[in-house]
Amino acid sequence: MRTFALATFCAATVLLIPLEAWLPGTIAFGLSGWAVWQSRDAAFRRRMGVLLGCILLLALAPISTDTRPVKFLTLGLPFLAVIALPPLLLRRSDPGLLSFHLWPRHFSWLEFGYVLLSVPLAWAAFRLYFGVLSPEVPFNWKLPPEPASGPLLTLFAGINLVGVWDELFFINTCFAVLRSLFPFWSANLAQSVVYTSVLYDMAFQGWGPLFVFFLAVTQGIMFERSRVLVYVLVVHLIVDYFLFQEIVEAYYPAFSVWWHP
Repeated sequence: MRTFALATFCAATVLLIPLEAWLPGTIAFGLSGWAVWQSRDAAFRRRMGVLLGCILLLALAPISTDTRPVKFLTLGLPFLAVIALPPLLLRRSDPGLLSFHLWPRHFSWLEFGYVLLSVPLAWAAFRLYFGVLSPEVPFNWKLPPEPASGPLLTLFAGINLVGVWDELFFINTCFAVLRSLFPFWSANLAQSVVYTSVLYDMAFQGWGPLFVFFLAVTQGIMFERSRVLVYVLVVHLIVDYFLFQEIVEAYYPAFSVWWHP
């Protein structure tokens, strides 16, 4: 029954968020909720119930790359809710499940190497993704015909704020809850489905799901090893740096922002 609940949870996520297929998505969501409710394990019901609530909230949220101030509010509120409400709802019944622990207790060369490796990998991935496979995708982010500091700063801030949110929700919340209920690979693949679904709905279309899914899986592996946020946050911000650079280059080929390889 747990496997069925997880499978229908993933199906509902894909159907409701990126595909917006409300009828089959609602059926999958209902089946997952039914399977969760049938469990005799109260912790399983609580934790999966919270995640199902998060998926429903994200399905109703106006996810896009719009950077207008009103969009920061209409999208920011549900995004804030799905990272603030789970620890509040679970703190008494499941203390320590969601900790938001930032720094490691001990330095690890493996984690440090993972962060360093993300620099060439992120650069190469965006060169391949935006430059060869899906050159139309950078234009999912809107910029004016001529470069201007205001829109560029807004884009940079929006990309990085969403990047931080990604790790706080997908890894520190979604993966952490799933990992408390399922074996590592089941939990990691399920959170990667959620991760990919939301980012596809936001902008990463074309070949994007392949790249996003790979990032999500590796971030889950690193979080499983370290149980801290600093590594996954730094890696994601490195990825966001190259994302910003590639979007700007697509709009303004002769314009350079900071350093570009």
